[in-house]
Amino acid sequence: MLTRSSRPSSHHYRCVCGRRVFFRNSACLACGSALGFLSSDASLHALVPGSSPHTWRVTGHDGLFTRCANFDTAAGCNWLVPLDDQSPHRYCIACALNRRIPDLSVPENGELWGRMERAKRRVIAQLLELGLPVVSKAVDPRRGLAFDFLRSLPGQPKVMTGHADGVITIDIDEADDAHRERARQQLHEPYRTLLGHLRHEVGHHYWLQLVADTDWLPACRELFGDERADYAAALKRNYDNGPPPDWASHFISAYASSHPWEDWAETWAHYLHLRDTLATAAGFRLLQPLADAGGDKPFTADALWRPDHPTGPAFLELLHTWIAVTSVMNEMSRAMGQPDFYPFVLVRDVVPKLHFIHCVIDAAARGDAPPQPGISTP
Repeated sequence: MLTRSSRPSSHHYRCVCGRRVFFRNSACLACGSALGFLSSDASLHALVPGSSPHTWRVTGHDGLFTRCANFDTAAGCNWLVPLDDQSPHRYCIACALNRRIPDLSVPENGELWGRMERAKRRVIAQLLELGLPVVSKAVDPRRGLAFDFLRSLPGQPKVMTGHADGVITIDIDEADDAHRERARQQLHEPYRTLLGHLRHEVGHHYWLQLVADTDWLPACRELFGDERADYAAALKRNYDNGPPPDWASHFISAYASSHPWEDWAETWAHYLHLRDTLATAAGFRLLQPLADAGGDKPFTADALWRPDHPTGPAFLELLHTWIAVTSVMNEMSRAMGQPDFYPFVLVRDVVPKLHFIHCVIDAAARGDAPPQPGISTP
């Protein structure tokens, strides 16, 4: 088995030969060992050929494994599937979430879909590491998740990126760098990426699964606003008039100011960015040097959602490490003449929202019930 950092990371692995390999690799370029990602432990492994063709063993794990059915497609999936899995197509947990994919007879669609799948696998791996439930809508129609990766066609209705009842639709043109950059400039966004889209839309799904119709909902409305406000009217107002002049004092992004659902999804995506980036830095042993180079600690417990919540000290450490790391990375980007690595400003009004999401995810991973409305968690 490959070694990995003692802290969760989707990037820091070494092959049995000692060479560093990465999350998306399916073979070691140094020794040629086959590699595969195992979702059950969120780790990349060196593979040993099994007793029959196209099967593999993983050191430390019982049974045989096979490649995901999307290994030899444009998706290039390097994830593993237990051989006793009863799925007729043997898709991994990430690829099994696909409901529709683009027409692969169009050559460029394969390249765009492949980029979408690489971003999606990273998101799903992080959700699994965080302990969040990931289940296909084909298995659980009510609470499951599904992806439609589509492309607008001439004379047909435009594909709209969004979420509806567990189905996330993404226009694969977003995987075209030129298209995405034009959209970013037209919408005056400082940041627009495939990961950002997927994390945002996944946030809508987990609002339904973890917050809606639970005891989390009253506190969520206190922080983000009442999601029962007319959504269509809110978006129209946003696109017609733009965000309120003081949005930067209260929201993580201009789009977050459009409606409470979008505030939640934008903040959720931001939290996932924070966790994945810090886990990556930790995996490469960069966290402490970068934190030491930054060093500012602008927030105290009174800025949290619940100052006395047991997650408070750890969350504040996470937040201050994030601020330190991003300040250094911004300077690194400027040294290369590139846009800021982190084109955001964390204001005080955003901190309790991030802490609330941290608490919701922590409770879901632990299997804890949400706090009762109006009662501060001891």
